[in-house]
Amino acid sequence: MRIVHLILTRRFAGSERYAVELANAQAQAGHDVTMVLRRVATEDRPDAIAHRLHPAVRVEAVGLLSPVWQARRIVRRLRPDVAHAHLSGACRALHGLRGECLRVASLHVAYKSRQHAGLDALIAIAPWQLPAIPAALRPHSVQIDNWTRAQHAAPDARARIRAGARIAPDAFVFGALGRVERSKGLDVLVEAWKRADLPIEARLVIVGQGEAFDALRKIAPREVVMPGFVSDPQDWMAAFDVFVSAARREPFGLVLLEAMGAGLPILASASEGARHLAEVIGTPLLPIDDPEALAEALRETFSQRPARRVYPMERFDLAARVADIEAFYRRELAALGMGQAGPEPA
Repeated sequence: MRIVHLILTRRFAGSERYAVELANAQAQAGHDVTMVLRRVATEDRPDAIAHRLHPAVRVEAVGLLSPVWQARRIVRRLRPDVAHAHLSGACRALHGLRGECLRVASLHVAYKSRQHAGLDALIAIAPWQLPAIPAALRPHSVQIDNWTRAQHAAPDARARIRAGARIAPDAFVFGALGRVERSKGLDVLVEAWKRADLPIEARLVIVGQGEAFDALRKIAPREVVMPGFVSDPQDWMAAFDVFVSAARREPFGLVLLEAMGAGLPILASASEGARHLAEVIGTPLLPIDDPEALAEALRETFSQRPARRVYPMERFDLAARVADIEAFYRRELAALGMGQAGPEPA
């Protein structure tokens, strides 16, 4: 099957991880896979995207001038069986290509008519997204969970990260990781941290970069560790004792799966994604935008010092979810009268 993925963002985060891991897995399964990126996302820097792709995935880059139009021209030239869009610009690039291939989008945030109404098929990442999809498009939609891929921390990660951040080996560390923007509620976490007034052996680490980073650094106490973007998030997870998500909005929460993969107890606000994962998270969800409730949870968790745990992760298996997506492609290709796009890969 010839597959083109499109994601026209500049920096690596959760949606980009989904697109990269899906493209890599499909290429390794024997499909002909291309990723369309902005040229800035192919640069030699830690938070770029292209260097994370498997060598079997070809890269096509678009420049600053009319990137949506450029991406559309690339898809038309490549003549794929499936063009799979991720986020707004990529979705718009598929408009005007009706009948030329199967045009699919994953709903990384929510259904938006301007982006998604003209496409052929949609993949919701959580059930809460489905009711917003119009009736005519719903038969060509499916809900498929995100996945997690085992990310093993370096053997010395916990000691090394703590030493570099000047955190004592026996400190109890609350950690957050992700894009630093208002939707992630990190300002709520900082306010809750101040109110919790925990002993000195409790520490807070916020890992990530984003448009709200400077504003957050200004309001955070000096002892809060904020290293910015890191290339080894699994090593930082190893240095945490508890993972905290204070998100105002989290459509699914790949980072929650990463925290589970690291075995971390989780404190999470009742965002859309956390509600979907609540049974697996296993701890009561907290009210959104409520620093006092989070402060109380921080105090209680510090007093209990919960140990790492093993989560039931079977439903988040990468190979199984990628197989689900391929089956959905084939179903929708058949619905469009485009056949089965050749034999199944070996």
